[in-house]
Amino acid sequence: MPAAAAPIISSVQKLVLYETRARYFLVGSNHAETKYRVLKIDRTEPKDLVIIDDRHVYTQQEVRELLGRLDLGNRTKMGQKGSSGLFRAVSAFGVVGFVRFLEGYYIVLITKRRKMADIGGHAIYKIEDTNMIYIPNDSVRITHPDEARYLRIFQNVDLSSNFYFSYSYDLSHSLQYNLTVLRMPLEMLKSETTQTRQESFDIFEDEGLITQGGSGVFGICSEPYMKYVWNGELLDIIKNTVHRDWLLYIIHGFCGQSKLLIYGRPVYVTLIARRSSKFAGTRFLKRGANCEGDVANEVETEQILCDASVMSFTAGSYSSYVQVRGSVPLYWSQDISTMMPKPPITLDQADPFAHVAALHFDQMLQRFGSPIIILNLVKEREKRKHERILSEELVAAVTYLNQFLPPEHTIIYIPWDMAKYTKSKLCNVLDRLNVIAESVVKKTGFFVNRPDSYCSILRPDEKWNELGGCVISTGRLQTGVLRTNCVDCLDRTNTAQFMVGKCALAYQLYSLGLIDKPNLQFDTDAVRLFEELYEDHGDTLSLQYGGSQLVHRVKTYRKIAPWTQHSKDIMQTLSRYYSNAFSDADRQDSINLFLGVFHPTEGKPHLWELPTDFYLHHKNTMRLLPTRRSYTYWWTPEVIKHLPLPYDEVICAANLKKLIVKKFHKYEEEIDIHNEFFRPYELSSFDDTFCLAMTSSARDFMPKTFGIDPSPFTVRKPDETGKSVLGTT
Repeated sequence: MPAAAAPIISSVQKLVLYETRARYFLVGSNHAETKYRVLKIDRTEPKDLVIIDDRHVYTQQEVRELLGRLDLGNRTKMGQKGSSGLFRAVSAFGVVGFVRFLEGYYIVLITKRRKMADIGGHAIYKIEDTNMIYIPNDSVRITHPDEARYLRIFQNVDLSSNFYFSYSYDLSHSLQYNLTVLRMPLEMLKSETTQTRQESFDIFEDEGLITQGGSGVFGICSEPYMKYVWNGELLDIIKNTVHRDWLLYIIHGFCGQSKLLIYGRPVYVTLIARRSSKFAGTRFLKRGANCEGDVANEVETEQILCDASVMSFTAGSYSSYVQVRGSVPLYWSQDISTMMPKPPITLDQADPFAHVAALHFDQMLQRFGSPIIILNLVKEREKRKHERILSEELVAAVTYLNQFLPPEHTIIYIPWDMAKYTKSKLCNVLDRLNVIAESVVKKTGFFVNRPDSYCSILRPDEKWNELGGCVISTGRLQTGVLRTNCVDCLDRTNTAQFMVGKCALAYQLYSLGLIDKPNLQFDTDAVRLFEELYEDHGDTLSLQYGGSQLVHRVKTYRKIAPWTQHSKDIMQTLSRYYSNAFSDADRQDSINLFLGVFHPTEGKPHLWELPTDFYLHHKNTMRLLPTRRSYTYWWTPEVIKHLPLPYDEVICAANLKKLIVKKFHKYEEEIDIHNEFFRPYELSSFDDTFCLAMTSSARDFMPKTFGIDPSPFTVRKPDETGKSVLGTT
């Protein structure tokens, strides 16, 4: 097997902020505290941010000597004992970014974190607490009466609520990207032209790179996919002045991990949801799409399966499946000026050439390849036209765009009135969804990083041979994606995504040789565990966008929900209605300020004085001559050339420019994932190392009685399970 590059682990994981009257000194180290970096932040500038990074890697002894000199040099009286000139302000685990309103800059630091998941030894953390520190000294501070109000609005974005980061795993990209593009054989990198190499790999000025000889290990990382990064604007001001190890990119959404125990063999099931930071906001205030093709409530959900008995990206078995939810990609909105549960839907602009939909699907083809499959769950038949307005317009847009695409790459449109079928006593909603899910997974395939099992070749399942995607020497690639939407992309969408995910999970387990047929039945421990993950995922996204948890769950559509669930559903509906009516405007202001959509400026209207944020999210309205794309060739030419493969994952000069490659000694911490995970240099507990707190199929779902089949794929009656009959956690 050809040698592959290893992922680079950030060498800044522990931070301490030291303070003098004139400077802040941010000292960052790796977890083993063997390598240190120092940032000097000027406190004498009232409005500008002055940061100096000498890019020198210090030893522990050198940092102690440096801090000692700084302490001595900043004492009020030279040689006086007991009066310190350097104060330890705060300890942290990462920098969220820097922000300025009307006075000086603030620094936002992560002060508490919690490990949520582990993928191949790479830890994923949730932010638990942050600290916001004002940088300029009081002696130079220029006060502004509205500063405190902006600070309150900014802090209304709760960073301790579902924001995630990792020091070594790129959360903004899928596992398929991280295990194909970032694990490409070194021969591919070496085969590129000298010019490409110089353009791509000159980021590190003092390391031996591919152009040089010698035996070492190459580390590789990529630029994040900024659409799913939430602190990109906060880091933008220091991006080009500090070493990349200081840049910690965070995502917003959901991350959950559970353990499926198959006769003692641990398999981790991980669910990661990435919310788009473009056109982000709350339910009624952000609908449809903006002028750049970004849609409201766009979330990329990825389910990852890994054999936890082998902790290695090269030797382990990994599989993933990605699907997307997002608002209908049209110019539409709902008027909430009158208090009513379902405000009327209006199409805001005529778009006969589907311009905004074209931009949206061009983005999707570039990231996912083809086919793009739309599952539209909005109502088709209504006494008064409401949801159907969107369906009719979306059909027209897809029909128009498909005229110009090559026939093999056309957008597949599946309309299904889920609400109508739910009311019918003759139709089983989940059976119909299961049929749709099978056809979708067969078209897109899924990602697995190893060739098909020998047992699958000897006794192939008839469904296995019909599977789509792309088969390569090292496994399979997912090509294309399912895009699910209803009106809100909350309740119906989550159930549909769960059913597609359940179908994909069966194929993933089969591909790893863990089950003999790619089928999973309800009322098994495996599906109960997966359903619980998806309901947590749905509740979290629903709270973020709609202001309440899910109203209708999988059990509702299975028609096995207990009668107590109905009163709970009413409370969630009321909670959502209250949130939309009273608190959403404030939350929208906070998101606009946090993401840098609005920048406070002296002499211009304040955020709370704007009658609408429409012009902030639709930038083309402020241009005199907006650029227009072709009405027929609506895609990016390079994207079409490589279909069905996603252009973002093709090895080409444009994508190689996004890579950073660095040469290490084989024992250096920056590429040693074994030391990073097990940390032999410190006293650690089993609970921290092996995530024993995660949900386990054997402990939480398997019956405790003797003589029961321990397989998580055995169908059990509700009263036999380890969980209560209601299925609560």
